[in-house]
Amino acid sequence: MARSRMKIIGVGLASAVLALSACSSGSSGASGGRQTLQLWFWGASPQEQKTMQQVLVDKFNQSQSKYSLKVTFNNAVDQNVQVALSANQGPDIVYGSGPAFSAAYAAQGKLADMTPYANKYGWKNRILAPMYQSGTVNGKLYSLPNSLENIGLFYNKKVLKKLGVPVPTTFTELTADMDKASAAGMYPSVTGDKGWKPVNQNYVSLFLTHVAGGKAVYDALQGKIKWTDPKIAKAVTESADFYKKGYLGGKDYSNLNFTESMQLLSQGKSPFFIGPTLAFQFASDYFNDSAGNTADLGFVPFPNVDTSLPTPDYTLGTTASLSINAHSKNKDGAAEVIDYMMSDKFAQQINKDWPGYWAVPLKNFNLDPNSYQGLSKQFVLSIKDTIAGVSAGHYGFFAGTFFPPATATAFTDVDSVWLGTESTTTFLQKIQSTFDTEKAKGLVPPVPQPAQ
Repeated sequence: MARSRMKIIGVGLASAVLALSACSSGSSGASGGRQTLQLWFWGASPQEQKTMQQVLVDKFNQSQSKYSLKVTFNNAVDQNVQVALSANQGPDIVYGSGPAFSAAYAAQGKLADMTPYANKYGWKNRILAPMYQSGTVNGKLYSLPNSLENIGLFYNKKVLKKLGVPVPTTFTELTADMDKASAAGMYPSVTGDKGWKPVNQNYVSLFLTHVAGGKAVYDALQGKIKWTDPKIAKAVTESADFYKKGYLGGKDYSNLNFTESMQLLSQGKSPFFIGPTLAFQFASDYFNDSAGNTADLGFVPFPNVDTSLPTPDYTLGTTASLSINAHSKNKDGAAEVIDYMMSDKFAQQINKDWPGYWAVPLKNFNLDPNSYQGLSKQFVLSIKDTIAGVSAGHYGFFAGTFFPPATATAFTDVDSVWLGTESTTTFLQKIQSTFDTEKAKGLVPPVPQPAQ
């Protein structure tokens, strides 16, 4: 669910081939006797690149004398990595759009087994259990999430005040607020899948959590129930009803991305943006001290549609994943970089200036909200709430993080149900067929059982 997916990526195969020609095929020599470690990353903004250089690259390089980390930013990172790994080349640290993407590479033998490093550094004891387990395939660790996230409700306080409504605490209140916004000529909410269709996974995952419940999805992942189960079918159908009523960006869902949606929210064109906590980083472009409107943005968990489910409830996911190239010449160095990123120190520092993307999935997320300002403070609070909810078992699963790769991809096509070109039953029968194939291959990651 990385930010690069939320933009239009106007790059073709030529850029991937060009990147392949520049592949390190593992580590290369560096000045001063250091070995260069390569990490390819998506095309973050200049300010975000500066933050990553200062907090990760410079500080990691200063922390030891054996390696020199280099980060290359490019919006074509997914395509470039795919081409490079297929040729047994590419960066030492492999960035991906989440564990479901990494699992596909692991099945192809392109990623190194990180279990020995997990034992060395104690990652299993340090990382939140569902996050750690999401990166395993057949009992071996192949990726770690860089961050955890929840899919919830961003809102503009001034717009709600203008509409004369409070922050919704129930699904009924939410839809009533959106109807009132629509009647006032606003978007009921803003979001969209322009440039990155897997955005659809956010919303089908949201309804699986808040209609079917995390336990039902867990049972489907274990093969205890079918994906065609009535609870899951109801969730998919209700997501379609939600879409058809215009509650997901209205008629412009396919014409908006997260950046544009946050801009519209800041301009008072809608009261709500429904999306992952990742979107705090988009919000910082439009809700900030320069604009004088930082305090206008709020965030709450999405209300349950089925009121018998625990409240608040969370749709647990991640922004991206970190792996080690199976053909890297310096796997030890790559593991050292990943370990550096899985630390309190790194999390504390990078979230000062880059909210939304770096909720390092630590069991003890010891960031003090009072040491942060603006959106960084709100983001830290939202993540601490999410961790508390997960610890209590009140969570469901984001498809791109916890479903096997082809199954997650198949859920992207939920818009066929939304648009009425396919029935819920036919859609879920296809899901079941895809899932059965992947389960037989051992591609379903083990996940802890939610409370409900």
